[in-house]
Amino acid sequence: MSDSDTVLSVLADGVLSLTLNRPDKLNSFNEDMHLALSAGFERAHKDADVRAVLLTGAGRGFSAGQDLGDRDPRKGTPDLGSTIETFYNPLLRLIRSLEKPVVCAVNGVAAGAGANIAFACDITLAARSARFIQAFAKIGLVPDSGGTWSLPRLIGEARAKALALTAEPLDAETAAGWGLIWRAVDDDKLMDEAKALSVRLASGPTLGLGLTKRAIQAAATNSLDEQLDLERDLQREAGRSADYAEGVSAFLEKRKPEFKGR
Repeated sequence: MSDSDTVLSVLADGVLSLTLNRPDKLNSFNEDMHLALSAGFERAHKDADVRAVLLTGAGRGFSAGQDLGDRDPRKGTPDLGSTIETFYNPLLRLIRSLEKPVVCAVNGVAAGAGANIAFACDITLAARSARFIQAFAKIGLVPDSGGTWSLPRLIGEARAKALALTAEPLDAETAAGWGLIWRAVDDDKLMDEAKALSVRLASGPTLGLGLTKRAIQAAATNSLDEQLDLERDLQREAGRSADYAEGVSAFLEKRKPEFKGR
Protein backbone atom coordinates (compact mmCIF):
# COMPACT_ATOMS: atom_id res chain seq x y z
CA MET A 1 0.00 0.00 0.00
CA SER A 2 1.27 3.47 -0.90
CA ASP A 3 -0.36 6.41 0.85
CA SER A 4 0.03 10.14 0.34
CA ASP A 5 -1.54 12.86 2.45
CA THR A 6 -4.33 13.51 -0.01
CA VAL A 7 -4.92 10.30 -1.99
CA LEU A 8 -4.75 6.74 -0.68
CA SER A 9 -3.58 4.21 -3.28
CA VAL A 10 -3.95 0.44 -2.91
CA LEU A 11 -3.45 -2.23 -5.59
CA ALA A 12 -5.16 -5.58 -4.94
CA ASP A 13 -6.74 -8.20 -7.23
CA GLY A 14 -5.82 -6.11 -10.26
CA VAL A 15 -7.79 -3.11 -8.97
CA LEU A 16 -6.04 0.16 -8.17
CA SER A 17 -8.19 1.83 -5.50
CA LEU A 18 -7.73 5.60 -5.32
CA THR A 19 -9.39 7.30 -2.34
CA LEU A 20 -9.60 11.08 -2.10
CA ASN A 21 -8.40 11.77 1.41
CA ARG A 22 -9.17 15.27 2.66
CA PRO A 23 -12.31 14.36 4.61
CA ASP A 24 -12.14 17.47 6.80
CA LYS A 25 -12.47 19.53 3.58
CA LEU A 26 -15.05 17.22 1.96
CA ASN A 27 -12.22 16.06 -0.29
CA SER A 28 -12.03 19.39 -2.07
CA PHE A 29 -9.16 19.65 -4.52
CA ASN A 30 -5.93 21.41 -3.73
CA GLU A 31 -2.76 21.15 -5.78
CA ASP A 32 -1.38 18.24 -3.75
CA MET A 33 -4.54 16.20 -4.33
CA HIS A 34 -4.46 16.97 -8.04
CA LEU A 35 -0.86 15.80 -8.33
CA ALA A 36 -1.49 12.64 -6.31
CA LEU A 37 -4.65 11.67 -8.20
CA SER A 38 -3.07 12.31 -11.58
CA ALA A 39 -0.08 10.22 -10.51
CA GLY A 40 -2.47 7.40 -9.64
CA PHE A 41 -4.07 7.47 -13.07
CA GLU A 42 -0.67 7.76 -14.75
CA ARG A 43 0.31 4.60 -12.90
CA ALA A 44 -2.85 2.91 -14.16
CA HIS A 45 -1.83 3.78 -17.72
CA LYS A 46 1.66 2.34 -17.36
CA ASP A 47 1.36 -0.57 -14.90
CA ALA A 48 0.23 -3.84 -16.50
CA ASP A 49 -0.73 -5.15 -13.06
CA VAL A 50 -3.44 -2.48 -12.88
CA ARG A 51 -6.42 -3.81 -14.81
CA ALA A 52 -9.17 -1.57 -13.37
CA VAL A 53 -9.43 1.54 -11.20
CA LEU A 54 -11.83 2.25 -8.34
CA LEU A 55 -12.19 5.93 -7.38
CA THR A 56 -13.96 7.02 -4.19
CA GLY A 57 -13.75 9.50 -1.32
CA ALA A 58 -12.94 9.22 2.37
CA GLY A 59 -15.39 10.36 5.02
CA ARG A 60 -18.89 11.65 4.43
CA GLY A 61 -18.47 13.02 0.91
CA PHE A 62 -16.96 12.18 -2.45
CA SER A 63 -15.65 15.64 -3.34
CA ALA A 64 -16.83 19.23 -2.94
CA GLY A 65 -14.82 20.25 -5.99
CA GLN A 66 -12.18 22.96 -5.88
CA ASP A 67 -10.89 24.13 -2.50
CA LEU A 68 -11.94 27.77 -2.76
CA GLY A 69 -9.49 28.75 -0.02
CA ASP A 70 -6.75 28.09 -2.56
CA ARG A 71 -8.40 30.40 -5.10
CA ASP A 72 -9.52 33.28 -2.87
CA PRO A 73 -10.02 36.49 -4.94
CA ARG A 74 -9.52 38.57 -1.81
CA LYS A 75 -5.86 37.57 -1.96
CA GLY A 76 -5.46 38.53 -5.61
CA THR A 77 -7.33 37.64 -8.77
CA PRO A 78 -6.70 33.96 -9.52
CA ASP A 79 -6.19 32.67 -13.06
CA LEU A 80 -8.83 29.94 -13.05
CA GLY A 81 -8.10 29.15 -16.67
CA SER A 82 -4.56 28.24 -15.65
CA THR A 83 -5.93 26.03 -12.87
CA ILE A 84 -8.09 24.17 -15.39
CA GLU A 85 -5.32 23.87 -17.97
CA THR A 86 -2.73 22.71 -15.41
CA PHE A 87 -4.81 20.36 -13.28
CA TYR A 88 -8.41 19.55 -14.23
CA ASN A 89 -8.06 19.08 -17.99
CA PRO A 90 -5.07 16.71 -17.74
CA LEU A 91 -6.89 14.68 -15.08
CA LEU A 92 -10.03 14.33 -17.22
CA ARG A 93 -7.93 13.29 -20.20
CA LEU A 94 -6.16 10.66 -18.11
CA ILE A 95 -9.49 9.20 -17.00
CA ARG A 96 -11.12 9.23 -20.41
CA SER A 97 -8.09 7.92 -22.31
CA LEU A 98 -7.33 5.06 -19.91
CA GLU A 99 -8.12 1.85 -21.80
CA LYS A 100 -9.02 0.06 -18.58
CA PRO A 101 -12.35 0.26 -16.72
CA VAL A 102 -12.74 3.09 -14.20
CA VAL A 103 -15.40 2.56 -11.52
CA CYS A 104 -16.45 5.47 -9.32
CA ALA A 105 -18.19 5.05 -5.94
CA VAL A 106 -19.83 8.32 -4.87
CA ASN A 107 -20.22 8.03 -1.13
CA GLY A 108 -21.78 11.45 -0.42
CA VAL A 109 -21.92 14.93 -1.90
CA ALA A 110 -20.27 15.38 -5.30
CA ALA A 111 -20.23 19.08 -6.11
CA GLY A 112 -18.70 21.15 -8.88
CA ALA A 113 -15.65 19.43 -10.34
CA GLY A 114 -16.31 16.53 -7.97
CA ALA A 115 -19.57 15.77 -9.75
CA ASN A 116 -18.13 16.10 -13.22
CA ILE A 117 -15.13 13.89 -12.44
CA ALA A 118 -17.58 11.22 -11.26
CA PHE A 119 -19.52 11.56 -14.53
CA ALA A 120 -16.29 11.12 -16.51
CA CYS A 121 -15.70 7.64 -15.08
CA ASP A 122 -16.89 4.56 -16.95
CA ILE A 123 -19.29 3.10 -14.38
CA THR A 124 -20.46 5.29 -11.51
CA LEU A 125 -22.33 3.97 -8.49
CA ALA A 126 -23.70 6.28 -5.81
CA ALA A 127 -25.02 5.85 -2.30
CA ARG A 128 -28.71 6.68 -2.09
CA SER A 129 -27.82 9.58 0.20
CA ALA A 130 -25.43 11.07 -2.37
CA ARG A 131 -26.17 14.38 -4.04
CA PHE A 132 -24.76 15.84 -7.27
CA ILE A 133 -24.51 19.62 -7.47
CA GLN A 134 -23.32 21.84 -10.31
CA ALA A 135 -22.22 24.39 -7.72
CA PHE A 136 -20.51 26.73 -10.18
CA ALA A 137 -23.59 28.96 -10.55
CA LYS A 138 -23.45 29.76 -6.83
CA ILE A 139 -20.15 31.61 -7.29
CA GLY A 140 -20.50 32.96 -10.82
CA LEU A 141 -18.49 30.32 -12.63
CA VAL A 142 -18.93 28.00 -15.61
CA PRO A 143 -19.10 24.19 -15.19
CA ASP A 144 -15.68 22.70 -15.85
CA SER A 145 -13.99 19.29 -15.66
CA GLY A 146 -15.89 18.35 -18.80
CA GLY A 147 -19.30 19.26 -17.35
CA THR A 148 -20.48 21.29 -20.33
CA TRP A 149 -19.51 18.36 -22.57
CA SER A 150 -20.80 15.41 -20.55
CA LEU A 151 -24.05 16.80 -19.13
CA PRO A 152 -25.87 17.56 -22.41
CA ARG A 153 -24.66 14.27 -23.91
CA LEU A 154 -25.86 12.24 -20.94
CA ILE A 155 -29.15 13.97 -20.10
CA GLY A 156 -29.92 16.44 -22.90
CA GLU A 157 -29.60 20.20 -23.18
CA ALA A 158 -32.72 21.13 -21.20
CA ARG A 159 -31.76 19.20 -18.08
CA ALA A 160 -28.08 20.13 -18.41
CA LYS A 161 -28.93 23.83 -18.49
CA ALA A 162 -31.33 23.54 -15.57
CA LEU A 163 -28.75 21.78 -13.38
CA ALA A 164 -25.99 24.21 -14.36
CA LEU A 165 -28.02 27.41 -14.02
CA THR A 166 -29.88 26.59 -10.80
CA ALA A 167 -27.20 24.58 -8.96
CA GLU A 168 -30.01 22.51 -7.45
CA PRO A 169 -28.92 19.23 -5.87
CA LEU A 170 -29.76 16.05 -7.77
CA ASP A 171 -30.34 12.91 -5.72
CA ALA A 172 -28.73 9.61 -6.65
CA GLU A 173 -31.98 7.89 -7.62
CA THR A 174 -32.83 10.65 -10.08
CA ALA A 175 -29.28 10.73 -11.41
CA ALA A 176 -29.56 7.00 -12.14
CA GLY A 177 -32.99 7.40 -13.70
CA TRP A 178 -31.72 10.14 -15.98
CA GLY A 179 -28.66 8.13 -17.05
CA LEU A 180 -26.02 10.28 -15.36
CA ILE A 181 -24.79 7.30 -13.33
CA TRP A 182 -25.14 3.53 -13.53
CA ARG A 183 -26.89 2.75 -10.27
CA ALA A 184 -27.94 4.06 -6.84
CA VAL A 185 -27.34 1.57 -4.01
CA ASP A 186 -27.94 1.46 -0.29
CA ASP A 187 -25.30 3.43 1.60
CA ASP A 188 -24.05 0.45 3.57
CA LYS A 189 -23.65 -1.65 0.42
CA LEU A 190 -21.92 0.92 -1.78
CA MET A 191 -18.30 -0.03 -1.27
CA ASP A 192 -18.91 -3.77 -1.27
CA GLU A 193 -20.75 -3.51 -4.58
CA ALA A 194 -18.21 -1.14 -6.10
CA LYS A 195 -15.28 -3.34 -5.06
CA ALA A 196 -16.97 -6.50 -6.36
CA LEU A 197 -17.69 -4.81 -9.68
CA SER A 198 -14.11 -3.54 -9.95
CA VAL A 199 -12.64 -6.98 -9.26
CA ARG A 200 -15.03 -8.53 -11.77
CA LEU A 201 -13.91 -6.10 -14.46
CA ALA A 202 -10.23 -6.48 -13.56
CA SER A 203 -10.48 -10.26 -13.97
CA GLY A 204 -12.19 -9.94 -17.35
CA PRO A 205 -10.79 -9.49 -20.87
CA THR A 206 -9.53 -5.99 -20.10
CA LEU A 207 -7.88 -5.45 -23.47
CA GLY A 208 -11.27 -5.88 -25.14
CA LEU A 209 -12.96 -3.79 -22.44
CA GLY A 210 -10.51 -0.99 -23.11
CA LEU A 211 -11.16 -1.14 -26.84
CA THR A 212 -14.91 -1.07 -26.13
CA LYS A 213 -14.45 2.07 -24.02
CA ARG A 214 -12.49 3.70 -26.86
CA ALA A 215 -15.19 2.86 -29.39
CA ILE A 216 -18.11 4.12 -27.32
CA GLN A 217 -16.35 7.38 -26.52
CA ALA A 218 -15.46 7.93 -30.17
CA ALA A 219 -19.13 7.62 -31.17
CA ALA A 220 -19.82 11.07 -29.68
CA THR A 221 -18.04 12.75 -32.60
CA ASN A 222 -17.87 10.06 -35.33
CA SER A 223 -20.22 9.68 -38.25
CA LEU A 224 -21.84 6.28 -38.72
CA ASP A 225 -19.35 5.40 -41.46
CA GLU A 226 -16.43 6.42 -39.26
CA GLN A 227 -17.80 4.38 -36.37
CA LEU A 228 -18.33 1.30 -38.52
CA ASP A 229 -14.73 1.54 -39.72
CA LEU A 230 -13.52 1.96 -36.15
CA GLU A 231 -15.48 -1.11 -35.02
CA ARG A 232 -13.88 -3.10 -37.84
CA ASP A 233 -10.39 -2.02 -36.86
CA LEU A 234 -10.84 -2.56 -33.13
CA GLN A 235 -12.49 -5.94 -33.66
CA ARG A 236 -9.55 -7.01 -35.78
CA GLU A 237 -7.22 -6.03 -32.92
CA ALA A 238 -9.38 -7.76 -30.30
CA GLY A 239 -9.65 -10.89 -32.42
CA ARG A 240 -5.87 -11.26 -32.42
CA SER A 241 -5.61 -11.03 -28.64
CA ALA A 242 -4.73 -13.79 -26.20
CA ASP A 243 -7.91 -12.95 -24.28
CA TYR A 244 -10.09 -13.73 -27.31
CA ALA A 245 -8.31 -17.05 -27.82
CA GLU A 246 -8.76 -17.89 -24.14
CA GLY A 247 -12.42 -16.84 -24.09
CA VAL A 248 -13.38 -18.98 -27.07
CA SER A 249 -11.29 -21.93 -25.87
CA ALA A 250 -12.90 -21.77 -22.43
CA PHE A 251 -16.37 -21.60 -23.99
CA LEU A 252 -15.75 -24.62 -26.20
CA GLU A 253 -14.10 -26.54 -23.35
CA LYS A 254 -16.89 -25.62 -20.93
CA ARG A 255 -14.59 -24.07 -18.31
CA LYS A 256 -14.11 -20.68 -16.70
CA PRO A 257 -11.77 -18.43 -18.72
CA GLU A 258 -8.60 -17.01 -17.22
CA PHE A 259 -8.09 -13.66 -18.89
CA LYS A 260 -4.75 -11.82 -18.69
CA GLY A 261 -5.62 -8.52 -20.34
CA ARG A 262 -3.49 -9.29 -23.35
